[in-house]
Amino acid sequence: MKALKQAIQENMPLTVGETLSLAEAYHTRVEDVVLLESELRLHKPREEILEKVMEEYAHNLKALDIGLENGESILLGTVASQVNKIPGQKCFKDPFLDNALLYTLAAQVGNHCIGLRPCAGTGDSCPYAGFIKAMITAGTDKTRVAEIAALILKIGGIFRVGKITTGCNMEGFGAGAACTAAATVALEGGTPEQMGKAMVLALSPTIANPCTSRVLVPALCTTHVGGAILIGMYAARLCMLVDMTVNVPIDVMIAMASEVHVVSATYVVPTVVDFMEPFFKRKDNVETLVGEEVKSAEKQKREETLARAKKIAKDMAKGTSPILSTLGDAVVGGSSQAVGSPTNAARIAHELARGKIKKITVELYPELFARRAINIPGILMGAVFGAHTGDYDMYKHSVDQVIERGIAVDIKEASEYGIQKITIETDEMTCMVNTLNRGGGRLVLRDASPSLEEAQAAAKKLGIVLV
Repeated sequence: MKALKQAIQENMPLTVGETLSLAEAYHTRVEDVVLLESELRLHKPREEILEKVMEEYAHNLKALDIGLENGESILLGTVASQVNKIPGQKCFKDPFLDNALLYTLAAQVGNHCIGLRPCAGTGDSCPYAGFIKAMITAGTDKTRVAEIAALILKIGGIFRVGKITTGCNMEGFGAGAACTAAATVALEGGTPEQMGKAMVLALSPTIANPCTSRVLVPALCTTHVGGAILIGMYAARLCMLVDMTVNVPIDVMIAMASEVHVVSATYVVPTVVDFMEPFFKRKDNVETLVGEEVKSAEKQKREETLARAKKIAKDMAKGTSPILSTLGDAVVGGSSQAVGSPTNAARIAHELARGKIKKITVELYPELFARRAINIPGILMGAVFGAHTGDYDMYKHSVDQVIERGIAVDIKEASEYGIQKITIETDEMTCMVNTLNRGGGRLVLRDASPSLEEAQAAAKKLGIVLV
């Protein structure tokens, strides 16, 4: 323990990744590292720290109880007390999960009654309180509850620093999911490695996710904040059940989340506000203070938004096929964007080629170029063998077979976004297809040689969707 303390002292303040690494290196629990660091930073004994940790949550647990009993929210009404009155299970048969979701919902209602003490924001304080209340209800030892509560504060504190603008990605959804994953692994006796993997998996779906409700649209935040519990617990239990390769370090994921958080606030949130503002909840007494010209303008904005949304929705509906032809062809390699669309571009090129293939040049935009491990096998099987996107046997062997045939392959990173250009040189001719990726195996066919018309005919023959 002395050596661990020294290692902590030399690296304070610890990142989440460093905390996990020290726990693994010294064969101790992650929460023990958190508490030892706290002892060194606060100059207080462990017992006092644990006591004060629970004091940190006291107000939020009080707000939770109010929401559970009879609290009413401007956005959520009395949903928590309504759910609480239902006897037995509510949404799920797992009692702990069911309670954690109920209590998180109650904390959201309580937040609109007496407020919550924020961490990254009041959003992530809801699942923190909900998970802790679920542990208490399950009869978890008081010391154990406090230890896991301390772990949540350690991780939540990182998000508190990282959240510098608006966005549920670093608050209720993102921070809540990561902390729930860590707390679940700790509670259920997992390893530091499993905890790190679980946090990465839980955080991943939350990246760039804005607060859709903007704190003023009724009901929407229930699935954001409750989703943190669901995703966090699922990630934790999955990582404790199986040996899964998760090669992104948690510090990298958190760093990325913090950077994307700023970009999301700049570019995603304005669009969200544009569509959601007409649905913001109003208070009658406040509206008496607002001029009629403002109300009239807002009414017009609402009508315009509804009309614009209806047009977008109708255009999307017009682009759909009957339900029996909705799903595209199977795509090996794990991604219809990264594999399906470029493979289909190569299949078109194959149809245009005449003679023995000597060389293939593949030009991919940066994202596809970075994902070449999965798309090059597909592109080569399409270009050389004309194999379809679902040919998993050919996909496994295409690279080796191309090498065995002595066909030269030149893979280039292109700068133009979305581009996937395939050129085939044979002993008789050179053909080319210039396309843009559209995901789902679809593509935009921009140019081709010998001719665009031949390429379009080839796509039609192969059943490739051009958009």
